[in-house]
Amino acid sequence: MANLGHVVFYVRNLERSVAFYRDVVGLALVGRIFRGRAAMLSGGRTHHELLLIEVGDLEGPPKGARIGLYHVGWKVGEDLDALRAARERVRAAGHPIEGQSDHTVSQSLYLRDPDGNELELYVDDPRIDWSNDLSWLEAPVKPLHL
Repeated sequence: MANLGHVVFYVRNLERSVAFYRDVVGLALVGRIFRGRAAMLSGGRTHHELLLIEVGDLEGPPKGARIGLYHVGWKVGEDLDALRAARERVRAAGHPIEGQSDHTVSQSLYLRDPDGNELELYVDDPRIDWSNDLSWLEAPVKPLHL
């Protein structure tokens, strides 16, 4: 069985991005590599789930539909209270939430990091047995009311 090990983002400003992923998403800074030009962060599942590499100022990030990464999902807890706490962290940090969705199997918030990468902060619905009942695959996406 394969599991996602980590995601790597090129970022404009390493300190700004580390602060976002630490303070808003809730990851812990594990350490720095590449003579301080990169940082590894983890949610505790493995040695690092995110690597940020600073590239400095470039032209703006691509907008709209494009080839490549769509978004990265971070599971932030086990229930809607954990998702509410994540929402409050995002708001307290002054970051806009771009969307909220109920996917039946999970409930999600959507936002962007300082470089425009889309993130999904989510919790799984413990009432859904996703491994044995695939009916959730056909369920429509609904608005999420937290």
